[in-house]
Amino acid sequence: MKWRLFSQCFRCRNLCCFILFLAAVFILHDKMGIGKVKSTDIAWNEQNNCREQWKICKHQWQNSTEKIEFTQPLAISYMYVAGTVPKSKKYLTIGISTVRRMRGNYLMDTIQSIFEKSSFRELEQMVVVIYLADFDVSWNLKTAADIKARFASHIDAGRLLIIQCPRHIYPTLEGLKRNYNDPMERVQFRSKQNVDYAFLVNFCSGLSDYYLMLEDDVLCAQNFLSSMQTFIDSAMGSSWTTLTFSKLGYIGKLYHSVDLPKLARFLLMFYDDMPCDWLLAHFHKVKTQPSEIRFRPSLFQHMGTYSSFIGSRNSLKDDEFEENVGGLPDNPPALLFTDIPVYNTHLPVMVYNFGAGQFWGKSPKEGNYFLIVFKHPVKVIKIYIWTGSPEHKRDILHSGVVQVGRDVVSENNNQNCKSYRELGAFNAGKFEMENVTTQNSEPIDCVRVVVSKDQVEWLIISKVNIWIEKGK
Repeated sequence: MKWRLFSQCFRCRNLCCFILFLAAVFILHDKMGIGKVKSTDIAWNEQNNCREQWKICKHQWQNSTEKIEFTQPLAISYMYVAGTVPKSKKYLTIGISTVRRMRGNYLMDTIQSIFEKSSFRELEQMVVVIYLADFDVSWNLKTAADIKARFASHIDAGRLLIIQCPRHIYPTLEGLKRNYNDPMERVQFRSKQNVDYAFLVNFCSGLSDYYLMLEDDVLCAQNFLSSMQTFIDSAMGSSWTTLTFSKLGYIGKLYHSVDLPKLARFLLMFYDDMPCDWLLAHFHKVKTQPSEIRFRPSLFQHMGTYSSFIGSRNSLKDDEFEENVGGLPDNPPALLFTDIPVYNTHLPVMVYNFGAGQFWGKSPKEGNYFLIVFKHPVKVIKIYIWTGSPEHKRDILHSGVVQVGRDVVSENNNQNCKSYRELGAFNAGKFEMENVTTQNSEPIDCVRVVVSKDQVEWLIISKVNIWIEKGK
């Protein structure tokens, strides 16, 4: 853009045109705070011709070392209420923005849940940042004092930090557009909330590799960080902007920390246009992630009963939340096959890649199968296979068995095992066997689900968890 404007300047034939151009440069540089031109740098007189002007302009531009940096945090003043920035970069920053609620307060329980549900190894990899976003200074001070009294050890360990920003740096909350016919109070609330989150993510941009957004009324699953790490590792090599660990609002949204300066600017640019959760959905789309990438089961649950907006009731719950996800499965490398007609893009691999999604097939018939062929023989010690989902409770396997097989052969561009042995049947849509070795102690090549009876309902396989014996 600079060179195009400069070229137009060079082609000019009158002083007025060039002066107008320089005025625009002055304005742009003043607005953006970059490469400001001093009035003493250029001496004007009636004898200046276009060539002399070109020399002066070229010299000024070539000696300007500053540029627009969208990857750097905004220059915002933060007040440290408690704690300090960690000395070394962490794996994960958890950001929570909080304001005074008219009814109920869940912040302390949320912080407690984060720390209680994490192992010492996990705690060493994270830092929690609490942004006190209320305009009531006395409330902020009291809340900070309560946090410091209850979580002093975590503050001292450098894993808990409390910040706030001065009110005067906020944009106006008066006279805003009433989009979606929201009452003005609602518009002001959601607009301020967008700014709160913008200031929070901007602060957190350099603290860790990843950033997790939570609300101040959340219950965490046991060892949630380890589950997240497994999912992040499985997504390595793919281009993603947001990973989602809860189906509700802006709970459990994960970002690369390098994207946070851009996210902060995005939220500020549209702060008065729409609610935060809508903006976050737009953010990953404009960064070319076309659809949501969500981990299942949900790792975070909304536990509040009353909203922070005028104390309105909000008892919304995530029906896919599991507080005890359990030990993470091994799910060794495998190929997956099925002869059940697949619905949309819900392929077998979706349920096998831990947390990535589910398999969904249309009305299976007797003899249809869902097959896992391991790349190498493994000794299986535990198998969980669950069908159905909270939204589609009837889409379970009504009648079926689980088999294990040996000796892989290729047939019709697929793979299969020569011989199978039955482990057991599904009960109410689930198959769970804790000690497979009592039924089969030898290494196996295949695990197969076989439909025993035709069913009208479709089939969702929502969980395939397989644990194997290691080191033998």
